[in-house]
This record gives sequence, structure tokens and C-alpha cells, in this order.
Amino acid sequence: MAEYKDIIEEKKKVLMSLMNDKHYVPMKFKELAVILNVKKEDRKLLDFVLSELVNEGKITISKRGKYSLPKETYVKGIFISNEKGFGFVEVEGEEEDYFIPEKNIGGAFHHDTVLVAVEPFSTGKRKEGKVIKVLSHEISEVVGYFQKNKSFGYVLPDNNRISSDIYIPGKYTMGAVQGHKVVVKITDYGSKDRKPEGKVIEILGHVNDPGVDILSIVKGYNIPCEYPKEVMEQIENIPEEVQEKDKEDRLDIRDWQTVTIDGEDAKDLDDAITLKKEDGIYTLGVHIADVSHYVVENSPLDKEAKERGTSVYLVDRVIPMLPHKLSNGICSLNQGVDRLALSCIMKINENGEVIDHQVAETVVNVDRRMTYTAVNEIITNKNPDTMNEYSELVPMFQLMAELSSIIREKRYGRGAIDFDFPECKITLDEKGYPVSIKPYDRNAATKIIEDFMLMANETIAEYYFWQQIPFVYRNHEKPDSDRMKQLSLFITNFGYHVKMSKDEVHPKELQKLLKSIEGTPEEAMISRVTLRSMKRAEYTPECLGHFGLAAKYYCHFTSPIRRYPDLQIHRIIKECLRDDMTEKHIEHYKSILPEVTKHCSMTERRADDAERDSEKMKKAEYMRGFIGEEYTGVISSVTSFGVYVELENTVEGLVHVSNMTDDHYEYDEASYSLKGQQTMKTYKLGQIVKIRVENADKVTGTIDFSMV
Repeated sequence: MAEYKDIIEEKKKVLMSLMNDKHYVPMKFKELAVILNVKKEDRKLLDFVLSELVNEGKITISKRGKYSLPKETYVKGIFISNEKGFGFVEVEGEEEDYFIPEKNIGGAFHHDTVLVAVEPFSTGKRKEGKVIKVLSHEISEVVGYFQKNKSFGYVLPDNNRISSDIYIPGKYTMGAVQGHKVVVKITDYGSKDRKPEGKVIEILGHVNDPGVDILSIVKGYNIPCEYPKEVMEQIENIPEEVQEKDKEDRLDIRDWQTVTIDGEDAKDLDDAITLKKEDGIYTLGVHIADVSHYVVENSPLDKEAKERGTSVYLVDRVIPMLPHKLSNGICSLNQGVDRLALSCIMKINENGEVIDHQVAETVVNVDRRMTYTAVNEIITNKNPDTMNEYSELVPMFQLMAELSSIIREKRYGRGAIDFDFPECKITLDEKGYPVSIKPYDRNAATKIIEDFMLMANETIAEYYFWQQIPFVYRNHEKPDSDRMKQLSLFITNFGYHVKMSKDEVHPKELQKLLKSIEGTPEEAMISRVTLRSMKRAEYTPECLGHFGLAAKYYCHFTSPIRRYPDLQIHRIIKECLRDDMTEKHIEHYKSILPEVTKHCSMTERRADDAERDSEKMKKAEYMRGFIGEEYTGVISSVTSFGVYVELENTVEGLVHVSNMTDDHYEYDEASYSLKGQQTMKTYKLGQIVKIRVENADKVTGTIDFSMV
């Protein structure tokens, strides 16, 4: 396959060299074949290569069938539709997208891959373009609300970026009735003057049925729920207990005092901890479930895990990457049973420096399954009852708190940013209705586990980077300068500031900011806005560093039950431990890792977006019970169409300019504020305001406020 790709790339170079020649004149297919001495049996390949170059926008074909270099600049990208009719095209490798006016979308559907002619722009900052060809459709199924007409139906998509409803011929309604949430297979993407058409392939239930709302999000993001038959057949052969033969040739650490520390509800326990101290040196063992022992590369189970990429944690359910027999069973480091692990055992001095480490395949047996609450009761609250219950483990927990503090201090010393702000806990009743939304804090026990996992991830990443073998890294780029300027303006309203040098900010500056707001009423708000100002972290085969952690080397090693990149890393590490990393294997990983890391970054984003949408939906549903109520909040974002206000419970709503009736407001881009043209009243980031809840739409997840 790789050889075939090389041939195609070589043919492309030959054609581009020919067409770039100053003496070249546009030619038809047959003329090109003659000029290049292409035999008849090879002309299909020439045709394919020409089509590829056309699709890439590198050459054009005229109505008369002649090939030449384009007179305009062409780019290929993903079309992102806007509900108002216009759109944008995102091009890989380019930071700025292209604006596509409504008249120029050329019938493109949301998330289509399109070829765009770049307009030589005269006004405005953003580059503009015109869709000249739809190359492929990504979205083939749409989730939405079914409405019945006499002889046909139509579906209003949940995704508001799909601006048109979808026509459903009567024979393809599958018996759906008014109010059903359905999945539609698109049969015709329509055009400028004609609606898309489709057929109902699944009825999720009535819009008011419990759980249908979240299921609609799951289906809308095309997140797999059911496992294929071949996967379920494969796990039938996986034992429920570790076999004796599988324990052979492993480091046996079952007699080490070992604990897991997780949330009360956690069932997939993929990390365990051991810790002791001798002669001023800590020996920290981070033992991770050896999932790769059971999930063999290219097996049905592995292919499904890779396709899912990650477990998805929604408000009312978890959609696991691996079936429960593995995630909650043989792979989970449950109390009192033998389990296979991949361990990173680190020697750490009293300055928090890793002075030596060992990576080994191990056999572990967890002494106690601990919760964050119980450990926090021991190390923070010194609760005598809890300390008595776990008396044999108390010295280790105290040692954990000691080492965690040293590690964290060292990490902060180099400038790592700690986003220690309360996230929200949404509690649902038995019918899935939200009954409370409250912020909740991390405690000392959650920080201990975080510190130890970060230490293991960094140690593994640095070690294998210097081994110069293909690997999966977790990278986090420097933030965009415009976003940092906006953040700087935002915090100025609270009396804070960050130093910027040449439009760049060092992570230490952001760390200082977060330290200075600790314990203040605005802590959660500023922390959240700072986090939003960052770029997303992503997986790549290149080690590019992690801005937020101020780390040169970073990877994800500690959660193979719920993240595919970790599982991929485990395979590579085990091949190295067994001296199996041959040239052939190195080439294998070099060839697959670019695609694997790109796909895992995509599935992570999909999971994050689905989680965010499920929270937004439940927050909107919750706030429907408080229409007319008044609250104090903080302006978290300012746009040309209004301001977003965040309340103490993390709920965010929009005050549209139409709900600011006392004046005509205009957006001042320089100060990210709205200014009244008559009253001179200004609404700016960070400003404390009083709002009234006007409306909440569960379907779109939006909440409308007005100024009091």
C-alpha cells in the first residue's frame, strides 16, 4: 500500500513539473498520455492521478477537458455551516478559516469536504472564498425532531448548523409520528433551491421520553453504543480471572502495599499506587492496567476500541471504549484480586526530581479500593473514625500527601498552570430531569492522584523520546496572541494583569494569575475564561511540549481502559521491554501513528463536545423552572449580538442586544465591549450585572437573559 502511494506521489510530481514549465499549453488527457509516454494499460493510473490533483486544487480541467494550472488560488477544506446561511471553510495547517458568503456556498452541506476558490479580498480582515466543488460528504445521518404532514414528513435537525429541514417522503417515515426524535439517512443533499431529502432509519422515542434527549446527542455525534457481534464473540474467550501462565516472567509485586483511589461511582479502575520512603528517597509505583494483554492489535476488539478512541462521560451515562467485561472486570484493578499491570516505578528525591525509574510488566493485588472522600478525610480532616478504619494504610496516605506537595511545588516552580476551579455536578431524578446544579471542588486526594499520574506520564514520555522510537505524545501549543489580549482585558476589570512579551505569554504568568485569584469570588470565572483562552491539547507522533504543564515531554500512559492513545503506548513499551522493537516494527508504527493520533484527537473532541452539549441541555432544562427569577452574574463573553453572563452555579446565558432596550449598542472590537450610543453605558468582560431569566430552550441548550 505504501509503495502504491509512493508511485502516485511520483506521478503527481512529474505532472506538476510538466505544467509548471513555461512552454506548457493546456492539454487533454490523450495528449498528456502521449507526451508522457504512458502505455494504454497504465492510463487508468494517469486518470486517477489527474483527478487527485484536480480535487486537491493544484490543477484545473476546463469545459473542453484541458488540464492546466489554476488561474485562481484553490484550497481544500471542511465546510462549517452557520444557521444564518453563510459558512466557513477550515483548511488543515492554516490557523485562519475562510468566510463563505451565502451566495457562494455552492450547495455545500455542513461538514462537506469542498474545493474553494479564494477571492482576492478587498474589505474586512477575514479571507473570503467561493465553493466551486463538493468533494465528499461526511454527514450521512442526521438526528432531529419529526413533524408530520398529510402525505409526507420533515425533520428539524438538532444540529442548528444544518439550516434546512429534511424532507421525508411518506413511504420513508417508518411510521414516525409528530414529536418523535428520529435518525434520518440522507438520500439527497439538495441544492441551493431544493431541500435535502432522507428516510427515517431509527425512531429514538418521543421527545418527552426519559433519556431520549441524551440519546439524541449520542446519535447526533455518531458515537457508537452497541458492540459489533465479532467483538462480543471475542470477549467470550477472555477469562474472568488472570491465568497462572499469564503471570509468568512478570515482576511480582503482590506483596507491596497497594491502593486505588477513585470517585465513589468509578468502576473502571485503571491505576493503582504504591509508595515508601527509605534514606530520603521516595519509591513511587504507578501501576496501570495491562489492557494490551487482552486487546491484541488488529483484533475486532482493538479495531472497535480505536474507532471509539475514548470512553464518553455524559450527564446520565458512560459509553465505554471497552466492553464491561474488560473495563469493569479483568482489566480493572479491583480490590483483592490478581491483575496484570504495566508499572512505572520511580525513585524521587526530596526535591521532587526523578533520579531513577523502572518500567516493568507486573502482577499486582490491590489491598484497598479507596475513594477520594475517604482519603481526604484522613489527610485533610484527620477524621478519627476514618483513620481507624484504614489504620494500616494511614502512614502511606500521609507519605502520599508529603510527596504530592513536593512534586506540585516543583511543577509550579517551572510555570505549570493548575486549573483548580469548581466544575459542575448536575444531579438528575429517576426520569432524567435535573434537580440541582452545583459547583464541586477537587480535594487533596484528587490532587495527589493527579500529581502522581502527571509524574508517570512525564517520566515515560521523556524516557521513550530519548529512545528515538515512534511514540504517541500529548502536546499543547502556546495560546493565540489575540486570545491572550482578550484575557488580559478581561482580568483588568478585576484589577489583575499578565505580562506579555512580543504578544506571547509564559505559562508562569498565567500560573501567577490563578494563584492571585485563589479564594476570591471571581476565582471560578477567571479560571474558566483562562482555560477557554487556551488551545486544545492533541495527540501527535511528534514531541512538541505541553504549554499548560510547562513540560518538554508529555504523553498519556495512565488510562488505557478509557483512552486509546494510552493503549497504543502500552503496546510500544511492551515491545521495547521484550526487545521486539525491530526495524520492521519501527516502520510499522511510523506508518500508522500519524493516522491513529489524528483520529484519537478527533474522537476526544467529539466526546468533549457531546459532554458539553449534554450539560448545556440539562442546564437549559433546569433553568426553565426559574423563568422570571433574577440573579447576579458576571459577563463572561462579549459579542456583536450581545453579552454572555455566567451565574454562580456555572449556568451561562445570553443577553441579546434586543433585550437591552434602553439604548442602541454597538460592539467595540478594540475593548471587547458593547457601548450605548446615547447613554454611553458600557458592558464589558468581567463586569458584575443583574439579570432576569427570560427563556430556556432545552433542544438548542440556550438560555436567554435580560438586564435588570
